[in-house]
Amino acid sequence: MRRVSIRRQLNQFCMNVAYVSKIEPKNVETAITNENWMMAMQEELNQFKRNNVWELVLRTEKLQVIGTKWVFKNKKDDSREIIKNKARLVARSYSQEEGIDYDETYASMDRLEAIRILLIVASMMKFKLYQMDVKSAFLNGYIKEEVYVEQPPRFQDYEHPD
Repeated sequence: MRRVSIRRQLNQFCMNVAYVSKIEPKNVETAITNENWMMAMQEELNQFKRNNVWELVLRTEKLQVIGTKWVFKNKKDDSREIIKNKARLVARSYSQEEGIDYDETYASMDRLEAIRILLIVASMMKFKLYQMDVKSAFLNGYIKEEVYVEQPPRFQDYEHPD
């Protein structure tokens, strides 16, 4: 009981100190006008830089380039209070064609049944379980093909826009 009240007090303190936008923008033009969303977008790009995800190369006509777009979501706590603005840069994969742009795909998904089984086994075996939030995950390792994506909308390198 005491932990919960401390967490609520801490959340209230953070809400008063760390400002967040309560509106989820529908496009990058709207998000760019809000400082909180700009910081969220920059944080996402900083994660890419830290993980050495890409390098800037010259665009040629031969290259199949996949577009990118921003996805904006408000992260909420247990009491449905907005605690963080999250901006994710995603590939517009709907512009790809199987066999031309990619050979196979894999996306891990958590199934509610698997989580329930894990909880049942853990409780029967008296295991301790911990939950963690992964800020930026690159779990599938290296890919064999070279993949080319456009620079993020409104965050292009002015010296090398192509």
